[in-house]
Amino acid sequence: MERREYGETGMQVSALGFGAAEIGFIGAEVKEIAYLLESALDEGLNLIDTGECYGDSETLIGQAVKHRRNDYYLFTKCGHGKVAGYDRPDWEPSLLEETIDRSLARLQTDYLDVVHLHNCSEAILRQGDVIDVLLRAKEKGKIRFAGYSGDHAAAKYAVQCGAFQSLQTSVSIADQEAIELTLPEAGRRGIGVVAKRPIANAVWIAPENIANDRHQEYWSRLQQLDYDFLQVGSSDAIGHALRFTLSVPGVHTAIVGTAKQGRWQQNAQWLAQGNLTADEYAAIRLRWKERAQPDWRGLG
Repeated sequence: MERREYGETGMQVSALGFGAAEIGFIGAEVKEIAYLLESALDEGLNLIDTGECYGDSETLIGQAVKHRRNDYYLFTKCGHGKVAGYDRPDWEPSLLEETIDRSLARLQTDYLDVVHLHNCSEAILRQGDVIDVLLRAKEKGKIRFAGYSGDHAAAKYAVQCGAFQSLQTSVSIADQEAIELTLPEAGRRGIGVVAKRPIANAVWIAPENIANDRHQEYWSRLQQLDYDFLQVGSSDAIGHALRFTLSVPGVHTAIVGTAKQGRWQQNAQWLAQGNLTADEYAAIRLRWKERAQPDWRGLG
């Protein structure tokens, strides 16, 4: 699998990363997740992304692949205390410190490669307390790099403030704000970039089963964008969409979540075709510029 230099961190990350949100909420057994992750690691995937608010995700990963810790980079997130099971306000600095320690314990590791502040508002970022938590964690060797996960104005501030070495942000055929808003500056500053939701949750596969407001927004946008390659029920379009995201300048890896055996291998096969051609990429960008509405901000 293709490896890319992750900004100026020195990490060489696989172009395809494993997004572990889904596995935390389906009641999966450790042996299932172990098989899923072991097969991915064996084939060259080397980035696992999770979060303290993703149900059992961290615990499952820790139990499944702790013995292969040197084979992958481990990214997690913090910030949502109530969702993560704490009866305390989100973004309380002492809570962030506790959740980082809990993530280390649940993931059964001595260090985390990146911890992202997860959808933290620009106002809270500007106060500086939450950033200080990550800086202290770096000083203690608990994390290697500080990151921000989010979109729109908060992501722009996170990139410009100089505190972060990693950015996780939405990039897809239905979500292109970051291509001009944050990615060029992230590149100039040597920040590694993870594209989240790189296939817009493939909402065209089964639009009748759209699960939440974000999916509905993606579906509405795609109807207006009306890409030629995108047809309802088309699975081949997933490959085209994924290759678009990884063709975006400044994107180093794209995380796709799945709990289905064999699904990530299919994604890897699509990526083996390489980036889109210049004409294919330009056509998607042109359609966005022609039809995207002013309020189509990044969906965090």
